[in-house]
Amino acid sequence: MKKRTEKGSVIVNGAETQYARFGTGQRNLVIIPGVSLRNVLDSAEGIASAYSMFAEDYTVWIFDRRMDMPEGYTVEGMAEDLADAMKAAGIRDAYVFGTSQGGMIAQYIAARCPELVKKAVLGSTAARITDEVRTVMARWAELARRRKLRELCADFADRIYSQEFLAKYREFILEFGELASQEEIERFRIMVEACVGYDIYAELDRISCPVLVIGDKDDKVLGGAASVEIAEKLGCELYMYDGYGHAVYDEAPDYKQRLMDFFSE
Repeated sequence: MKKRTEKGSVIVNGAETQYARFGTGQRNLVIIPGVSLRNVLDSAEGIASAYSMFAEDYTVWIFDRRMDMPEGYTVEGMAEDLADAMKAAGIRDAYVFGTSQGGMIAQYIAARCPELVKKAVLGSTAARITDEVRTVMARWAELARRRKLRELCADFADRIYSQEFLAKYREFILEFGELASQEEIERFRIMVEACVGYDIYAELDRISCPVLVIGDKDDKVLGGAASVEIAEKLGCELYMYDGYGHAVYDEAPDYKQRLMDFFSE
């Protein structure tokens, strides 16, 4: 089967950032995924299949975090590195879709590098972290540090996905997660620890591009109220699902059409 995606990388200030790209459209769509235990680019073909409806009108870029993530890496630092990577790849005036931590990164880029973002969709994300969320992130980081991989995968999956989804795929998710390499586990730990001090709420007023916020009332990671808070602060469009959970972007059958409709307006 012919591959849909082309993989590449850019190097800025000595740091390499990898990406996968598909589609032939003149518009650039940048997808910024959330935290994952496995390398997100290993699933690039699946992402390209899921977002195939964009391939004609958009060139779609899926960006990973930089390769050598330092200890103490922050969401702000991730955003700075990704903004530099977008510039190095020649991407300007992009349609940006960020989920979870990817949505946090997208908020920084939209606020501080407005020339890079034409429109943004913020999925299942937050503008700041609550004490409850800090507790969850600290638990995941500790499980990763202690290499309690099956326990980590189970807790991660149970918070991310709906019960209906887990009834079909839970064992597959656990088995797939348990194949994570030591490097992937360390990257996961650094990414979740980066969320602990995250807070861009005071900078949201700097975002001038059109924004659509999409969340789910049953989000067990960041909470549905986090999506509502962003939309109220920005005065932007908000759509809330109910019952899919944090990974509503993977589960809701009409989610991608909502992206398409918003970006095409």
